[in-house]
Amino acid sequence: MKRFFSWVSYITIICLFIELSGSGCANIIPPGGGPRDSIPPRLFSALPRDSAHNVNTTRINLTFNEYIDAKDAQTTLIVSPYPKNQPIIEYKLKTINIRLRDSLEPNTTYTLNFGNSLKDVNEGNAVKNFYYVFSTGSTIDSNTYSGKVFFAETGKADSTLIVVLHKNTDDTAIMKSRPRYYTTLDGKGNFTFRNLPAGTFAAYVLPQNNYAKKYDDSTLMFAFLDHFVVLGKRAAVDTFYAYEEAKRKAATNTAGTPTPPPTKATTNKDDKRLKYATSLENGRQDLLNHTLQLEFARKLKSFDPSKIILTDTNYQPLTGYKVTLDTGNKKIFVQYDWKEDVQLRLLLRKDAVADSAGTTLTKADTIRFSTKRESEYGSVHIRFTNLDLSKNPVLQLVQNDVIIESIPVTTPMVNKRLYTPGDYEMRVLFDKNKNGIWDSGNFKKKIQPETVLRLTKKLSVKANYDDTQTEIVL
Repeated sequence: MKRFFSWVSYITIICLFIELSGSGCANIIPPGGGPRDSIPPRLFSALPRDSAHNVNTTRINLTFNEYIDAKDAQTTLIVSPYPKNQPIIEYKLKTINIRLRDSLEPNTTYTLNFGNSLKDVNEGNAVKNFYYVFSTGSTIDSNTYSGKVFFAETGKADSTLIVVLHKNTDDTAIMKSRPRYYTTLDGKGNFTFRNLPAGTFAAYVLPQNNYAKKYDDSTLMFAFLDHFVVLGKRAAVDTFYAYEEAKRKAATNTAGTPTPPPTKATTNKDDKRLKYATSLENGRQDLLNHTLQLEFARKLKSFDPSKIILTDTNYQPLTGYKVTLDTGNKKIFVQYDWKEDVQLRLLLRKDAVADSAGTTLTKADTIRFSTKRESEYGSVHIRFTNLDLSKNPVLQLVQNDVIIESIPVTTPMVNKRLYTPGDYEMRVLFDKNKNGIWDSGNFKKKIQPETVLRLTKKLSVKANYDDTQTEIVL
């Protein structure tokens, strides 16, 4: 019995030694859950091998070190040169089988860009920017072309665009032909072409969902260069500014504050009364907006501005105001140089307006309101460094992608004594034609769009606060 326990102790010590040394001895107790697997799959083997020369097969087998999920690859795989037919992709366990449906061109380098579409089955770890390369000739092309794409009107980057390269440098090629190469953008607007041959190309930008990859509609987002891309001696880098040529320009408010939409008066089909709503904010008029707006539910056929009267609290008419009707015959504008913290009245005679049925106001109406105090506003002090004033810069203050104000910058310092409190994004428009608004490009006339630089620094305006200066270094 003593000898038996001695053998047990001896075996236990040996197993413990082997376990500590990293070898293996059968474990009676199963191990607990370890840390989450965060390692993406690795390519174990490829047939033909990656970067192989003189390839003459259209079938490719890729084997990874773990089970692979390639369901997104069928739609996201980019093959260069751009084929007429998308390859067929099948995957099972650790292997992906790709069948190219186009004949291979001689002495050509092919790249299969899977992006981030390949993942492991269990944890979903993606193989980042996975490329597979081969050549039908004796060399692998190694030229690169990279850069960035911005929306010209906003200065923002986006991943919904692609960059295409045409070997045919005629202007008509982008309208009629398939590109030789294309690639997508990342979320910061960056693009990179790899393994390109030496030569001269025309480069353009199109929407990613443009399946034809042609510029045959002037409403499409588009960009072009003023030069050709020449590859061979050094890596080429370019910046594109995309625009919509036929995009309708949105009206820009230059009064320093957005015009709030009138509060809509609720009405039903059977209500024959002529109703309207005002642009007042809780019965108060903004000092920075010189216009008080009345919006009617129906179009007006008659309008008599002399029967719309701006008065003080004693109903004494004021002077210097102007009453107009918009071209849509539904909005009346009362324009005046408002003073702070003043009580006012707007008198509407019963027959001041009438709709097409001859319906007037139910009775004479009096709108009682006051103007805001200057202490409810903040101020703007911005100093620019390295801003090229010869490019006619215009500072755009933006909220929720809407331009609140455009301020021409003629000196390095911008000052506004009264400004509506809030947080603003800032952009700089380089206004080539000095008209104060962004202008689109024209490919046929070889006119590039005006560009906008989006500033990373935000502007915060606080009420009754006048001490902060914002420094912007370009």
